[in-house]
Amino acid sequence: MGSIWTAETKIRRRESLPGDMEAEAVVIGAGLTGILTAYYLKMAGISTVVLEADRIGSGQTKNTTAKITSQHNLIYDWLLQTYGSRMTFAYANANENAIDEYEKLIQEKKIDCDFVRCPAFLYSQKEDKLLRREAEAAEAIGIEASFEKDSELPFAVAGVVRFPQQARFAPLKFLEAMAQEVTVYEQTKVLKVNGKRVETGKGCVTAKHIIFASHFPLINVPGYYFARMYQQRSYVVALEGAGRMEGMYMGIDRDGLSFRMQEEVLLLGGGSHRTGVNQTGGQYEKLRRKAQELYPDCHETACWSAQDCMTLDQIPYIGRYSSRKPDWYVATGFGKWGMSTAMAAAKILTAQITGQQCPEAAVFSPRRHLTGKSVKELLSNSVYAVKGLGKHLLPAESGRIVPNCPHMGCRLEWNPDEETYDCPCHGSRFDREGRLIDGPAQTDCRRR
Repeated sequence: MGSIWTAETKIRRRESLPGDMEAEAVVIGAGLTGILTAYYLKMAGISTVVLEADRIGSGQTKNTTAKITSQHNLIYDWLLQTYGSRMTFAYANANENAIDEYEKLIQEKKIDCDFVRCPAFLYSQKEDKLLRREAEAAEAIGIEASFEKDSELPFAVAGVVRFPQQARFAPLKFLEAMAQEVTVYEQTKVLKVNGKRVETGKGCVTAKHIIFASHFPLINVPGYYFARMYQQRSYVVALEGAGRMEGMYMGIDRDGLSFRMQEEVLLLGGGSHRTGVNQTGGQYEKLRRKAQELYPDCHETACWSAQDCMTLDQIPYIGRYSSRKPDWYVATGFGKWGMSTAMAAAKILTAQITGQQCPEAAVFSPRRHLTGKSVKELLSNSVYAVKGLGKHLLPAESGRIVPNCPHMGCRLEWNPDEETYDCPCHGSRFDREGRLIDGPAQTDCRRR
């Protein structure tokens, strides 16, 4: 299983770190966030290197559906009620500016990456109250948005919220072009970060500024991001013969689906669940059955899954890693909206590192206060951690590996859809041989 992006784009290999070196800034992770951050730091005159454990774009960037949008589910009504108009405007402005910045870069550098401006929609088949409130909230803080009754979807809807002038693109084509602008060392896994030293198996990089852009931060303390996030999986099938639609759609209902065209192929997504909580499987089959129901003449050309870091309050953590580490920075917890947020993060981090004013920084600060909803989410996450750690004490079935996550010891659960061992506590994933696929774990499982 692999995404259509990996099938169509091959990124040139880079050498590993040749030995110890110094730089003004070092970025950990060569996905979209890491590459864009390194690029803008370079443009600001700061010498920067990027360290990648595997290949450029080999993490979560290759698995996105690549919607570049400021429409992030039902976010604006909640933000207005929780943080007020100033913070809500800052969130919206950061993501609206991200769309424009992508277009500007693509035009300036003549990047052929299938960039298309198009509307983005939220929809519901059940009721329209939440959609109307979301449209009103978005308009209240200056986003062009409207509630409508009609859609291109192959079923009836109670209503949609339309955001015009959003965008979609081929993410690895864009990443391949932007990676040529910066210095990247591949196959250089970060093992430890100590003060200003980033230690790898190939040497150490000493830098004043250290940016963690590796999806889930590898350092537990300080920051405690493992307690402030969980990970979620979702699934996609690519369909030919499913007709065409201009807009991108995301359902807000419990069983809502995602729709998005890529040239003549429709990307149909859904089946979201907490990582490590999919013992019965069947997520791909549900999508395939739905595809045949909606588009009887379609046929599948690819299928893949994505992993997203979910924060306690739906807002990403972008900024200083911890008050105890003022020269460490982090960008994580992007939820389902990694494309616009990657650009927003790169601009915010560059502004902070170079000492520029950045009004958007406050809303994304990792040190923002906990809301009532955040506290509830924290308690819910704690329940999963307690269960996972409790199972660690029980005997495990016989097999080639000891199914305890090397990150913090939680008992792994088998995911039959992808034939992987997944951690329900913090989202690490391993293949059937115990080899690491996704962090925050940094090592393979222990073999029997």
